[in-house]
Amino acid sequence: MTNEKRLEKATFAGGCFWCMVKPFDQLPGIEKIVSGYTGGHKPNPTYEEVCSGTTGHREAVEITYDPELFPYEKLLDIFWMQIDPTDDGGQFYDRGSSYKTAIFYHNEEQRKLAEQSKRKLEESGKFSQPIVTEILPAKPFYPAEDYHQDFYKKFPLRYNAYVIGSGREQFIKNHWGDHENEE
Repeated sequence: MTNEKRLEKATFAGGCFWCMVKPFDQLPGIEKIVSGYTGGHKPNPTYEEVCSGTTGHREAVEITYDPELFPYEKLLDIFWMQIDPTDDGGQFYDRGSSYKTAIFYHNEEQRKLAEQSKRKLEESGKFSQPIVTEILPAKPFYPAEDYHQDFYKKFPLRYNAYVIGSGREQFIKNHWGDHENEE
């Protein structure tokens, strides 16, 4: 009998991928978080190609996690609290298709849970506009360039200036309060 962990993947597009690592990082059961690109048609795209809007890809994070320690539902809760789910044109001051939000499900159970969580958010009345975040089947995921990985750790001053300057931090505080999940 083996004691191997059963790891799964979760993939979320929440606008700028720099901002989607820190809220999930260093939580029990989170094994790895990779910033990258998914949802499009071009293999191995570069950052510049994705930003040009011609690849169909979105900036996203791929989270490898242990569902026994950190259930998918908790990942979904954290995801919703990092984005403006009513913005169909991008996120905060990042505009364009590569910054649109989405949950990319890896199996039928994730799809069902994502749809339930979206419905719950819609019914909560927290947002006056419709929730436009898409729930899509996972496609190949391409890691971003090294300088994008763990950006908040490598470049804390730039990261903090970005989170504040983009409007993301204030939006989160206005809608969710001062939650510690972002620290």
